Amino acid sequence: MNIWGIDLGGTKIECAVLAHDSFSVLTRKRLPTEADKGYEHILAQIKKLIDLVAEELGEYPTNIGFATPGVLDPSTQTMKNCNTVCMNGKPMNQDLEAILGIPVKLANDANCFALAEALMGAGKDYANAELVFGVIMGTGVGGGLVVHGKIINGQHGIGGEWGHNILEENGEPCYCGKSGCVEKVIAGPALEKYYASISGTPRKLKEILDLHLAQADPHATATIERLLENYGRAISTIINVLDPNLIVIGGGVGNIDLLYTEGYERIKKYIFNDKKITTPIVKPLLGDSAGVFGAALL
Repeated sequence: MNIWGIDLGGTKIECAVLAHDSFSVLTRKRLPTEADKGYEHILAQIKKLIDLVAEELGEYPTNIGFATPGVLDPSTQTMKNCNTVCMNGKPMNQDLEAILGIPVKLANDANCFALAEALMGAGKDYANAELVFGVIMGTGVGGGLVVHGKIINGQHGIGGEWGHNILEENGEPCYCGKSGCVEKVIAGPALEKYYASISGTPRKLKEILDLHLAQADPHATATIERLLENYGRAISTIINVLDPNLIVIGGGVGNIDLLYTEGYERIKKYIFNDKKITTPIVKPLLGDSAGVFGAALL
């Protein structure tokens, strides 16, 4: 039987069906999430999308995986930490199984990213990578942990949640209730906010990076320096605790090439290994397909 996955985003829902023997893509289809219409409407959109794909393929899934914002709390079996806030507190796994009539498995979208990259993407070049950590650095900062090809969800369902550890004492308040979280220091919006605070001029991160590379703006250089130094500190904690065989970095900020050169050097200052690092840190290979492929692989 083919394997089915859904990537449930804030603006779109994507379904992909992969051949179960080769992981080749048989079909992909999207519908708008229309989250502003509420939780029940999201469920209806999911059912509509699956029915459309089933009609196209002439088969209905026997089970299906979902990449979700936030996570299903193992103790309450309800969703938490979703930026699509109408999902929080809802028994989504149970509701989806009821509406679809098949077994459902949910995982956080960062975990699905890590799983897809480990099995289908960058990890294919590192056959001996038993432990793969997937990092998301974009509008937010998150992560996922895959060991021996399996997602590690953890006791509270927050395994790999890298973005909400304190990186800067007395830093910017975070929605999670703490201040100075990794996300509030090196996510894209945080870097843009920092630049505006020291320069008085709002700019997008790409423009800030270009100004730094051109050595045309000391404020841009200070912002990129802030990124590189704090990236080194934050990644070092992942390595010190987990010592992964491979780190894959997704998200818009992860496209900055300096992270893989100067940023890599900064990690050496903080790693508990006599300033030596051999961990491969690479860009993803699957692009925006990682979420939906990872969902199917669940």
